[in-house]
Amino acid sequence: MATPYSATNRLGRLVRLFLISALAVAGGGLWAAESYFVVEAHSGKVLVAHEATVKKPVASLTKVATAIVVLDWAEVTRTDLGTPAIVPHSVGLLGGSNPMGLRPGDRISLRNALYSALLGSDNVAGQTLAHHVGFAMQRQRGGTGDPVRAFVQEMNVLARALGMKRTKFANASGMDTAKGRGMSTASDMGRLCIYAMRHPGFAFFVKQKSRRVSFYHGADERAFTVANTNHLLGQMDINGIKTGYSGLAGECLATSSERKPVVQQLADGRSRMTKRQLICIVLGSSDRFARARGLVGDGWSRYEQWRTAGSTVQDAGKELMVVPDPR
Repeated sequence: MATPYSATNRLGRLVRLFLISALAVAGGGLWAAESYFVVEAHSGKVLVAHEATVKKPVASLTKVATAIVVLDWAEVTRTDLGTPAIVPHSVGLLGGSNPMGLRPGDRISLRNALYSALLGSDNVAGQTLAHHVGFAMQRQRGGTGDPVRAFVQEMNVLARALGMKRTKFANASGMDTAKGRGMSTASDMGRLCIYAMRHPGFAFFVKQKSRRVSFYHGADERAFTVANTNHLLGQMDINGIKTGYSGLAGECLATSSERKPVVQQLADGRSRMTKRQLICIVLGSSDRFARARGLVGDGWSRYEQWRTAGSTVQDAGKELMVVPDPR
């Protein structure tokens, strides 16, 4: 079967997790030291990096991977995003964000679940996507078991294919649970976001400030307006991507800032077009939006200085990020 990338004492733990989370909230995140990374997506030029390879929980930035696995799977299998998915019973143990009030047995299209997961950081929508797609993958491969686990394995296949060497996803939502937490780095998340923003569908989803969506509870259709939690949309040419927060992760934010291409006339009469897009990742922040504003402004300044100076590279391994396309 074709896949998007590959050839593929409980109470005690809960108490410990609660205590760790409480301490983390009080301190702004257990991994409170901030890390960030800024890269120009088309050239791969690394512009700013601070503690960018330090492993940390990334909270709901995880849903970038969730969404792109769904979109890549839908493309490979030619599945319509209008296909309905049934909210699984496993969401009853999930917790966290559920802005639409989805309950087990409700029906929601893959498209609307993507909107709610990406814009509203909806954990239940993310779990529903993972269950639906994971089950479909298992069925096509002749496998059995937990479909969400199968889906998360595919997320980690993607991470390896993109060169995200210090990343391991634990679930589709980014929640910190008694069973474990996902870990990544600012630079690894930069790789993921470069790849994700190459997908026109993903880029369209994350640039929406709000979206009217609906789902079915029994025979009743219920409508809901999902507001994007990324407050920087529309500022500084920002057109995405995703917010995240947890007690362990602190405030997290991935942004894309895209400017019009630069067109240059060459001596032989031809023209050259240079696309420009900054990807900025902030992890473990106490004020993610303020930090991102500063980084985007600084990133654009550094990039334009580098470009006008001839885009010279002394050490490509350190100065440039190359993100493959495993599709």
